[in-house]
Amino acid sequence: MAGARLDDIDRHILAELQADGRMTNVELARRVGISAPPCLRRVRTLEEHGYIRGYHAEIDPREMGFEVQVFAMVRLHSQSERDLSAFETRARGWALVRECHMLNGEIDFILKCVAPDLPTFQRFLTQELTAAENVASVKTSLVIRCAKDEPGVPFEIDAPAKA
Repeated sequence: MAGARLDDIDRHILAELQADGRMTNVELARRVGISAPPCLRRVRTLEEHGYIRGYHAEIDPREMGFEVQVFAMVRLHSQSERDLSAFETRARGWALVRECHMLNGEIDFILKCVAPDLPTFQRFLTQELTAAENVASVKTSLVIRCAKDEPGVPFEIDAPAKA
């Protein structure tokens, strides 16, 4: 499978697991139209080759008391690889930062942050993020509501496989 295109059954398995990672192998096999043993072998192979990175529960942040979601756009003084990697390492250590993406353009990174309340986020912003080494500026946008939050990939669109 490494370097090979996924066949229709592999893609169907991935789509079904992306929609419901908790289903049994028997149910998955039924949905994709094969028997359970080869289905399990295919799932294990997809896991081993990195197509499946893990299985997660989708937790509602508000139910857990995290009422505030903020996107922070970070610009650094230096964009040397060493400094970019150092910022990424630091961002991985901040509990309020749930996602960190390096961007092309005026902003170097965008961080998705969650906090129980605005004072908690403000403390993080002033005492940790803006105080971090090499941070030139931070612009933040508070999320009012989320219109779409769809993890994974759109299986209905045909994308070329990695070679």
